[in-house]
Amino acid sequence: MEKELEKLRLSALTKIQHTLDSDSLNDVFLGLLGKSGQFTRLVKKLKDQPTSEKPNLGKLVNKVKNEIELALERQKNIIAGKKLEEWLDVTAPGIKPPQGHLHIVTQAIEEITRIYERIGFTRVRYPEIDWEWYAFESLNMPRSHPARDDFETFFIDGPTSPTLGRMVLTPHTSNGQVREMERLHHKPPIRMINITKCYRPNWDVSHVPMFHQFEGLVVDKGINITHLKGTMDYFAREFFGKDRKTRLRPFHFQFTEPSFEVDINCGICLGKGKLEDETTCRFCKDGWLELGGSGMVHPNVLKAGKIDPNIYTGFAFGWGVERTYMMKSGTKLDDIRLLYSNDIRFLEQF
Repeated sequence: MEKELEKLRLSALTKIQHTLDSDSLNDVFLGLLGKSGQFTRLVKKLKDQPTSEKPNLGKLVNKVKNEIELALERQKNIIAGKKLEEWLDVTAPGIKPPQGHLHIVTQAIEEITRIYERIGFTRVRYPEIDWEWYAFESLNMPRSHPARDDFETFFIDGPTSPTLGRMVLTPHTSNGQVREMERLHHKPPIRMINITKCYRPNWDVSHVPMFHQFEGLVVDKGINITHLKGTMDYFAREFFGKDRKTRLRPFHFQFTEPSFEVDINCGICLGKGKLEDETTCRFCKDGWLELGGSGMVHPNVLKAGKIDPNIYTGFAFGWGVERTYMMKSGTKLDDIRLLYSNDIRFLEQF
């Protein structure tokens, strides 16, 4: 009986494959699986087989029946013009597979770089782990300055240099100011933009312990506050658009004199301090946000870079990339931590 089943299977599959219309396929079905069909008649012989062979023969019967039924169904779909596999036209234009994109912080860094390159700034990068001298001393920040406290700066547990002090995770990009003066052999003009990671032990809706900052430094003869103000206005216009406003507030930084805080109206409430439902804006509280610090380079910093402050002057500014991007028109982000949440639903929006 086993040989008869195999012979029937082969002849049935061949017959089904060569049947090209529905009526003929129905006749094949009846001729095989109908009440008087070949397969049905053969199965009836199973009861006459030795008891010891019935289990294996039963499995074979089911296997052959399943193959015949699947072949009938497949041929039925082919005849009806409904192939089980998707139709493919090799001459049709292909569909490109989905691709990822750069992280929004990387996009912001590239945009900031292009903006400043258009007005002659050179992009540089300096160490994320640096000596205290470059991060503080050279910037006119004495040992008693509060920014050098353990609560404000990440210090590295390592050897201490007798001249450069301890090593730190750079709390700002300003450590690159004197390094840039050294790179150019203390000979202005200097027009650099330094973008890198910075580290401070802060964590809330507008701060993260690791963030990106971009630092601008210009040193040359005759540089004054009008050049600083013009550079900031240019950046605000190019990056934020004409609807955003900036303001300068007198401030104090150890490495600039005079110094200014640069504020920009909130991109969520647009300077109102309240949302549409009259609740206080969670991000800015009063309509304005601190964009970053700026000012004229302190004479002591120029001296640390071996540049004569009686001949040269300069300005510098340092802004957080993440905070700057959050203030950009249209983004309406109210929590900086979202940028590093790895939530694909959020990241795909940008």
